[in-house]
Amino acid sequence: MITVHTWTTPNGRKVPIMLEELGWKYEVKPIDLNKKQQFSPEFLAISPNNKIPAIVDHDAEGGPLSVFESGAILTYLAEKSGQFLAPSGHARYRTLEWLHWQIGSLGPMLGQLGYFALRAKESSPDAVERFTEEADRLLQVMERRLSIGDMPYLAGDDYTIADIATYPWVMAAATMMEEVLSSTWDEVPAVQQWLERVGDRPAVQRGMRVLST
Repeated sequence: MITVHTWTTPNGRKVPIMLEELGWKYEVKPIDLNKKQQFSPEFLAISPNNKIPAIVDHDAEGGPLSVFESGAILTYLAEKSGQFLAPSGHARYRTLEWLHWQIGSLGPMLGQLGYFALRAKESSPDAVERFTEEADRLLQVMERRLSIGDMPYLAGDDYTIADIATYPWVMAAATMMEEVLSSTWDEVPAVQQWLERVGDRPAVQRGMRVLST
């Protein structure tokens, strides 16, 4: 059994999607960010950076194993299952490239845009402009990647953990940040098609609903 400590954020939805894709049993322990539960000593023992998601694999070899950071969790689950990440070669490193692109670029920039454009108590036009421009650039990077030979997924022909990691953030950009990024969406048809393609997967739909009801 795997315990998933998570909340209803784009990062928080990655692991439930992965586990739904694998068809594994898991339990969800909500970490309510609004109540600052991520700073509790109990959660700190599992996730030293006070960030969701984190997991505890109670059936790990050698005893229960806790893993924090979404990219590390997705890689761990992919390697444990032998699915959604090639074991070696070009396909493996294409997947890891785009996984780390999401973790290091797309997620942080969209997160900052969401904060300054939608949640900040005081307006900061310079910050909104800066992160809107960077979000637009990153979505154009994704557009170019998917447009090469009508690439169906970020790593190539196969659906991988790179797509699982990226989907919740692009969905957030297409919904919560739609107005801010309105001028971008007409310029990224391949991204829109990818969003629909991944979003049609039943496991993705189930994972996105975790803690939403």
